[in-house]
Amino acid sequence: MEQHIPGLIVALYTDEDVMSDLAPALRRRGYQAQSTVEAGNDAFSDEGQLTYAAESGMAILTHNIRDFVPLARTWFLANREHSVIILSEQLNHNQFGELLRRVLRLLNRWTADDLRNRVLFLQQFK
Repeated sequence: MEQHIPGLIVALYTDEDVMSDLAPALRRRGYQAQSTVEAGNDAFSDEGQLTYAAESGMAILTHNIRDFVPLARTWFLANREHSVIILSEQLNHNQFGELLRRVLRLLNRWTADDLRNRVLFLQQFK
């Protein structure tokens, strides 16, 4: 039996701006993923979304670059920990496959420990 080693697998939480099909697609491929809607958090503020992700030990993926960059800075200055904030430009539904490929490249390249408290732009995984 394979032993799970904490800190190796990145669990992903997607905010309300990310295509709702992404979390189920990742789960079908064996990853831990949850959307804002699945968590019942669609009324949460950006701060609330990040807090939920951090407390759940999950990375957060968002298209809301404008609000999450300053939020990441605020958390950094307050010494608040999070798993990772992943920022992505908005992709349309015809680009779902591209979004999934980029996320999979990230998840297959980094461990949760590698990413802790970082801010990444998903476009670097094109």
